[in-house]
Amino acid sequence: MADNARAKRLADLIREVVAQKLQRGIKDPRLGSHVTITDTRVTGDLREATVFYTVYGDDEERAAAAAGLESAKGVLRSEVGRAAGVKFTPTLTFVADALPDTAKTIEDLLDKARQSDEKVREASAGARYAGEADPYRKPDSEDETDGDTAE
Repeated sequence: MADNARAKRLADLIREVVAQKLQRGIKDPRLGSHVTITDTRVTGDLREATVFYTVYGDDEERAAAAAGLESAKGVLRSEVGRAAGVKFTPTLTFVADALPDTAKTIEDLLDKARQSDEKVREASAGARYAGEADPYRKPDSEDETDGDTAE
């Protein structure tokens, strides 16, 4: 079993090698400049690596990029093995990163919350308090004098 630091170093190396190879070495038009490698995770035994990627474009371009990555998997794995110099080159699994979709969902929810806050602000612009301006009870002057004489 390898230590976590070694797995992290190997994951960083895989991310760099795959990104460079996609940018310069792969001639597949489906893997144009709109594929970005966002993260890589390696299992503790260094046998399997999961490469997360994003594609800027519509669903058609995402599907084409996924097919292109699957077809280039062998070339990318051999390049990783050459660069890593480990006994066993990890198998590569490409997974579309859900981070951009999640970020967009969060931004949409924040926009809705801002709009709701603005509606509440507009509705409460001319509003007044239901009770008095100072809701706390204050002792009467008689109560204060009674308390002083009892001591």
